Amino acid sequence: MNKTRKLYKKLLIIVVAIYVVLTLINQQKTLNQYSKESQKLAVELQEEQDYKEKLAKEQEEVNSIEFIEKTAREMSDMYLPNERVYIDAGL
Repeated sequence: MNKTRKLYKKLLIIVVAIYVVLTLINQQKTLNQYSKESQKLAVELQEEQDYKEKLAKEQEEVNSIEFIEKTAREMSDMYLPNERVYIDAGL
């Protein structure tokens, strides 16, 4: 009876050790997955911040006289008074 108890104790210790090792392996896989996702999101965040800065610069340009004149010329065919416009008919 004493031998069977020792055997059960050893068997229980082995089962618990295997369970702990498997749990640690699963947790490490999950941590690696979260780490990759975190890096991916950090890159996306940086791209979005760069895009936000680009839009802020464009917003500043929109309020400038040069941008307004350029847009009026290109989109609406508007020109300054007494300005001569030459069109190349050779196209």
